[in-house]
Amino acid sequence: MPVKKSAALGFIFVTLLIDVIGFGIIIPVMPKLIESLTGEGLSGAAWYAGWLTFAYAITQFFMAPVIGGLSDAYGRRPVLLSCLLAFCLDYLFLAWAPNIWLLFVGRTIAGITGASMTAGAAYIADISAPEKRAQNFGMIGVAFGVGFFIGPGLGGWLSQWGPRAAFVAAAVLTLLNFLYGLFVLPESLAPENRRPFDIKRANAFAAPAQLRKYPVISGLIISLILIYIANFAVQSTWSFYTMEKFKWTEKWVGYSLMFVGLMVAVVQGAVIRVAIPVLGQKKSVVLGLMLYAIGLAMFAFAFKGWMMYAALIPYCLGGICGPSLQGLMSSQVPPTEQGELQGALTSLVSLTMIIGPLMMTSIFSYFTKASAPVYFPGAPFLAGCAMLLLSIILAIISFKKKHAPATA
Repeated sequence: MPVKKSAALGFIFVTLLIDVIGFGIIIPVMPKLIESLTGEGLSGAAWYAGWLTFAYAITQFFMAPVIGGLSDAYGRRPVLLSCLLAFCLDYLFLAWAPNIWLLFVGRTIAGITGASMTAGAAYIADISAPEKRAQNFGMIGVAFGVGFFIGPGLGGWLSQWGPRAAFVAAAVLTLLNFLYGLFVLPESLAPENRRPFDIKRANAFAAPAQLRKYPVISGLIISLILIYIANFAVQSTWSFYTMEKFKWTEKWVGYSLMFVGLMVAVVQGAVIRVAIPVLGQKKSVVLGLMLYAIGLAMFAFAFKGWMMYAALIPYCLGGICGPSLQGLMSSQVPPTEQGELQGALTSLVSLTMIIGPLMMTSIFSYFTKASAPVYFPGAPFLAGCAMLLLSIILAIISFKKKHAPATA
């Protein structure tokens, strides 16, 4: 079936958007749900929440290359639709789980279906001209920004009907998206660009190793890993940091997250479409990483609450580097291996989800406890800034390696 590009891109955007809204919806209500299932206070609930994140991340780490390989073999459409249907089941698990252990089952299912990002990114690569890939990959960032703007607010509003109402809403949204895709979404991967599924290549540890044959990819992947770990300084400690240093309430934390979502949507939806064609992908990567680092340094040393909002401007503008990196890496891989590339990248992101949150929350805890050698709650942001500076160096070194455009 010939791909109607605008309709297909629209569906992928909606799919990723609903994924992020579903994630955002549960942020305000997850602590209360865990408390109700365990009888623990917030401290105990946070411990369970950490392991629930671990269950999600490690499952996604192993399953992402499998999903990518299956999409290379059988096409993007059946894989995407299967993931959406399974995601719906996950939310239903969360909505009606009578005990904490079924939450772990649900999060494990979510780890599998969260790999839908793999097939979605491969779909974008299939239908995008090489010069448009970076801009179209920016749709992923737009979906994150808009979804993160809508999700937490919607979850807070739904909480008036109890902590489980948000999960029912997420399940309904996902089911509607599945039905829409079932009747509308065309296949993007032509039969001649498919390859047989090879379980050895779908190994979570082997998939990244497959990318070593592309010299530029290896260095850029290390840069990408450092970026994701560094960004967990914000994702994992933002609430703790702002409450500790500026005494923000949950409401003010929510407002700040909505501002983050708005900024990300603007950058990924508008700024990159101007910046990347003007600067080029390589300069966009370096400039984006520099802006990320500046934003994190400003977070670390802010002494007034309004400074956090000011720091979000360079930090969110740094988002121009992500689509540029993906575009550069995608250009080094032939059409038959786009799914494998995206699967390997999703596995690496999942690996950083296992490492990053634990690292950043531990740094925050160490530098805010009574026995700390120096009181410095901004330490995670400074650590992230150092990682980004290293990422800049590695990216520049990678750009100097010889490479050629990918062929089928």
